[in-house]
Amino acid sequence: MFASPTLKVASYNMRKGIGTDRRRSPERILDVLREVDADVIALQEADRRFGERQSVLTQHLLDEHSDWRAVNVGMRAASMGWHGNAILVRKSADVACVEPLHIPSLEPRGAVMAEVGTGIGQLRIIGMHLDLSGLWRRRQATAIMARAEAGEAPPPRVLMGDLNEWTAAAGCLRDFARGYRIADTGPSFHARRPVGRLDRIMVSRDLAVLDCGVHASATSRKASDHLPIWAVIGAA
Repeated sequence: MFASPTLKVASYNMRKGIGTDRRRSPERILDVLREVDADVIALQEADRRFGERQSVLTQHLLDEHSDWRAVNVGMRAASMGWHGNAILVRKSADVACVEPLHIPSLEPRGAVMAEVGTGIGQLRIIGMHLDLSGLWRRRQATAIMARAEAGEAPPPRVLMGDLNEWTAAAGCLRDFARGYRIADTGPSFHARRPVGRLDRIMVSRDLAVLDCGVHASATSRKASDHLPIWAVIGAA
């Protein structure tokens, strides 16, 4: 038990709902999210890639079978997020200042940001999925941090997503580490035999990571090629 108020956050590259058995199953993704049971969740690859880029997790699934709702980014009618990035919050959460972030990119990439009222106060949440190119990842990290820290008194910040960064001491992770605590969650890729720490949760220095890990269950090992990561955070 924790003595002070805490919040559980998570990040999950859900691979458009396609599992390691090559079946698309939104219901299985939702089963994994219920197992993790985080208060705020950053999703990557939440929308289909082509056509209307339709959301994989339907409104009906979320409304009838979960305690979450998607933050309304408002970019495409059929999509949940922006370039596949989405944020889920508890249905009771107060959400403000939702914004899709346009970041420099070689591939189609983006990030999403929302300010969310939580049990530990107002937080600025950013979900992201960064480029495969190291040079572009660093440019994207710079742009994301600049937006995250904008304003005279920005609230505490939580940055989450698939960074596509294999090296902990270099590249965009070194850039993020100058201003953020990086949760030591462990390897989350590939789901069947995780060796890569591609997925990350990072918090501003006014927050503390109290506990963290990778959610490796029988269901999560089949639902996507990434395992979800999670962290319990509180005031520093």
